[in-house]
Amino acid sequence: MIQEAAPAKINLYLHVGPVREDGFHELASLFVFAEDGDLVTVAPSDDVTLAITGPFAAALKEFPPEDNLVFKAAALLRAEFGVAAGAAITLDKRLPVAAGIGGGSADAAAALRALVRLWRLEVAEEALLRLAFALGADVPACLTRAPLNVTGAGECLADGPALPPLWICLINPRVAVSTGAIFRAFDAVHTAPHGPALYPSAVIADVSDLEIMASQTRNDLQPFAVDLQPEIADVLQFLAHSPDILMSRMSGSGATCFGLFASIDAAAACAEKGRAKGWWSMASAICHSSGARERT
Repeated sequence: MIQEAAPAKINLYLHVGPVREDGFHELASLFVFAEDGDLVTVAPSDDVTLAITGPFAAALKEFPPEDNLVFKAAALLRAEFGVAAGAAITLDKRLPVAAGIGGGSADAAAALRALVRLWRLEVAEEALLRLAFALGADVPACLTRAPLNVTGAGECLADGPALPPLWICLINPRVAVSTGAIFRAFDAVHTAPHGPALYPSAVIADVSDLEIMASQTRNDLQPFAVDLQPEIADVLQFLAHSPDILMSRMSGSGATCFGLFASIDAAAACAEKGRAKGWWSMASAICHSSGARERT
């Protein structure tokens, strides 16, 4: 049996540009990952099967297993390398679905890593990244847990800036947001957006650097998500007034928002207050290295 973590992905900022010929938008973003998230477990089997457990399993069980990105990752890897063996896959779904924190993408990336190990495949990193992008724009970045500068539509990855020790509180008002709907709303307003740019600093050494980065970046999708789901604005206001908050923003296309803190105690206190409001919340550390990523 092999286990791989599928940590929550957070966009500290998300700059959106024009639509490419392949239908994807040009993006520039800083991805960071929480220590915690979903969990993918694989074991030998004659066939590929997928069982889903965990607090958010019900949201996925109404769909056929073949529609899940984890199952698609297994099928793609199996076909690409002519694997005859199967795998019994279990997805422990701990993160909200359609939440802007890369749950499905992180799950697919974890499945790829786990199955490469289970099936003892020799896969070049470039090939694994190509397969990951075929599954979804965020999947390549989710193969690692280190901070990443992400450009293109998600396929262009570079080491992100060095960060100070940070803890995060994630809050979701228990509403789902359609990524497609948010991008369509963005496109209706921004008919000819400029090419997106990364924040240029290679080091965010302390709180003052983080505040400067926050002031010079944004999430271009946030106002459109708030229009679609006004509850997001309530979460953002709550985070902005939380004690010891360093930075707060919506992640991805929403609806999950985040607050950054300099201590786990402050992040945990924020998460506890969020849960008291009936929201889903989680406190965790920000990963500063690739962690359990398996190089192949």
